[in-house]
Amino acid sequence: MAHLEISKTGLDGVLRIDKHKLGDARGHFSRLFCKQELAEAGLDMEIVQINHSYSARKGTLRGLHFQYPPAAEVKIVSCLRGRILDVAVDLREGSDSFGRWIAVELSAENWSSLYIPPGFAHGFQTLEPDVELLYLHSAPFTPDCEGGVNPLDDEIGIKWPLEVTEISPRDQALPTLRNLPRKISPNAGTAPPR
Repeated sequence: MAHLEISKTGLDGVLRIDKHKLGDARGHFSRLFCKQELAEAGLDMEIVQINHSYSARKGTLRGLHFQYPPAAEVKIVSCLRGRILDVAVDLREGSDSFGRWIAVELSAENWSSLYIPPGFAHGFQTLEPDVELLYLHSAPFTPDCEGGVNPLDDEIGIKWPLEVTEISPRDQALPTLRNLPRKISPNAGTAPPR
């Protein structure tokens, strides 16, 4: 039995992962990551870093973050507590979907994850208070390769569902899509070499 159900979204390379829960009177068990099942779906990912975030207030906005090559990374984002609107934006230069975004609701209830390949920025807004996320990364955080684009950029036009109650000064100061200081290679959509 497959523990992970992988499906396409509206952006090539960004995938939704639905995790199956096996439960009984004691509670439940589920697999959050399976290298073999991902490989069978054509995805080769080595986890080198796992991060956890907590957001206290409903309406908190985080992102849009990414890493430039050679530290470009795959992210798998899961919501362990609460609900979020999770967003990926295509930043691959020359891509047919450059600047387009996809949003997926992730929650502790639906138990889904979002697979975000290299070349995409990631951000989210909390839809409830007290939200916790788990991030699986294929590359370690590398400050010299850190990048971001402003989550309120009108050119991208993300439809955040709630009024923004919290956003960091750093995220507010991120450049717009038009003013990104470096371009991302069109082949950044492939998994980084191991």
